[in-house]
Amino acid sequence: MKQREARGNGERIAILGLGYVGLPLALAFAEAGHTVIGYEISQERVALVNAGYSYIDDIASERLAAVVEQRCLLATSEPADLRSASAVIICVPTPLTKQRIPDMRWVEHAAKVIAGELQPGQLIVLESTTYPGTTNELLVPILETSGLTAGTDFSVAFSPERVDPGATSSSGFNIRNTPKIVGGLTTACTDRAVALYGSVVDQVVPVNSPHIAEMAKLFENIFRNVNIALVNELTMLCHKMDLNVWEVLDAAGTKPFGFMKFSPGPGVGGHCIPVDPFYLTWKAREYGVHTRFIELAGEINDSMPSYVVSRITDALNVQQKSLNGSSILAIGVAYKPNISDIRESPALRVLEELIQVGAAVRFHDPHVAQVSIANEALYSVPLTAAEIADADCVVILTDHDAIDYGLISDNAELVVDTRRRIARRQTEAVVRVL
Repeated sequence: MKQREARGNGERIAILGLGYVGLPLALAFAEAGHTVIGYEISQERVALVNAGYSYIDDIASERLAAVVEQRCLLATSEPADLRSASAVIICVPTPLTKQRIPDMRWVEHAAKVIAGELQPGQLIVLESTTYPGTTNELLVPILETSGLTAGTDFSVAFSPERVDPGATSSSGFNIRNTPKIVGGLTTACTDRAVALYGSVVDQVVPVNSPHIAEMAKLFENIFRNVNIALVNELTMLCHKMDLNVWEVLDAAGTKPFGFMKFSPGPGVGGHCIPVDPFYLTWKAREYGVHTRFIELAGEINDSMPSYVVSRITDALNVQQKSLNGSSILAIGVAYKPNISDIRESPALRVLEELIQVGAAVRFHDPHVAQVSIANEALYSVPLTAAEIADADCVVILTDHDAIDYGLISDNAELVVDTRRRIARRQTEAVVRVL
């Protein structure tokens, strides 16, 4: 390496992609005593990691700096640095195109980089969420352009990431205590990957093939997406029937068996839930299967931002105000509480639709300083009594714990609460809840 050599006592592991998945994994391996080479095409990220500065919510800079100073973790943009690794793990984005077709450019690029440096005996693991068949049909052929044979000269496995941003501060789940699924190209490949992850994960779950591991990951998130869609549809029905959906859910939730409680909201966001179902529906068409149930769930959740805007419009109409020209203060724009991640955030779509119909929109988010809506920059405003009172309507879209909901209820003229934070308080403010 041009800067300095990384060193550790365990295996030498390379991780391609130092984002929300790759950096926490790199830290886990480094803290377990392995030598970790973090490969990134972003020079900014390389510099930040090597300076011991974290840009990921769940990782404190102090923890990152400690392994960097111990020379157990080093970021690089040099493909040649991958040659010395015993294992190479791919943690790159797998988004959808505008046509909701899997965009595999980053996986293909990573595979080509690895193929150019691939050494006999290396283990290659794909963690990026994708459709069943990716490992065998896309990754392996590219790797074999090296002249080496998968399953014989080198090992290949798929092990889906199960990162839940913000969970370490809420549910307590992390890399160590979240079971890890592993499916290898051969039994020997699986055994090799199980041994690798066993050093940082308490429970490794081997399955019979990469296909099963790929499908399991999609099913986990489709299960959540479908149930969120169900409760969102119930929310719209309860509104028409003048029923409190939250009271309905609380009552149903008292059943100790056969029921799992999901909460309604302005839609779904993040790197998995809104995207993963369409990976499977796309692949299913190859087999002549129309996944109607999954696609319907996606349509319902996709419609929720517009539904929120309609509820804001109705609430303003009651006060004889038009949405066009009204001042709207949005609370929270991240896709989930207590993080700064805005990927696929439904809050952004709510803001965009409000702006399109002529509302004057501001937002407050303690974790997000700036967003871009319709190519225009919006900046988070301070949450003060004056800012709240100046709004014709305050809409709660993301319920960060750091937000002072008492301040909102004490000063807002009208609140549309999609997260049931104000509804839990005694308040005289006019409140509309999904």
